[in-house]
Amino acid sequence: MAGQFITVEGSEGVGKSSNLAFIEQYLRAAGKDVVSTREPGGTPVGEKLRDLLLDARQTQLGDDTELLLMFAARAQHIHEVIRPALAAGKWIVCDRFTDATYAYQGGGRGISVTRIAVLEDWVQGTLRPDHTVLLDMPVDAGLDRAGTRSRPDRFEQEQQSFFERVRNTYLERARQEPGRFHVIDATPSLEQVQAHIANVLDGILDT
Repeated sequence: MAGQFITVEGSEGVGKSSNLAFIEQYLRAAGKDVVSTREPGGTPVGEKLRDLLLDARQTQLGDDTELLLMFAARAQHIHEVIRPALAAGKWIVCDRFTDATYAYQGGGRGISVTRIAVLEDWVQGTLRPDHTVLLDMPVDAGLDRAGTRSRPDRFEQEQQSFFERVRNTYLERARQEPGRFHVIDATPSLEQVQAHIANVLDGILDT
């Protein structure tokens, strides 16, 4: 079977870290060769750009600069990790991808969807995720969870209205592509959320 490209998306505090680990373990238990990666990041170059993008001290970073740095990291990620892994028949589990750009830089920052789409086509060509698990919960609940973690990064310092736009953009993209998106309610217990994720993964494995 050919490799599959699975992305996991969601705003702050939805439990991506715990559920990414669960997805990776579940697929490995099913006998898949899994590559776990993240955006921005995933390569030495990408991780340096990630440090810059998340640095709370970078208060003067322009919105266009942020967008271009995201796609610069993505271009290297695709070249160095994603395309080679898929060509080798591996399954990729990626913590965020271009849907996050539409949500954060598009919805959150207000950058035109058309401009993002131009960069998407340039950097990715025809490459798109096969499946996207969207962990969703009300913004105030997610921010409460995120607030118990380490000191906020440059994005986590944004106002609640920013994250409301992010969430709404994610949900709108899910409505536009119901065949790719699997929306998971992240508000119940971790066990309940992972049971729902397992059902989704079983459906993917059976195809």
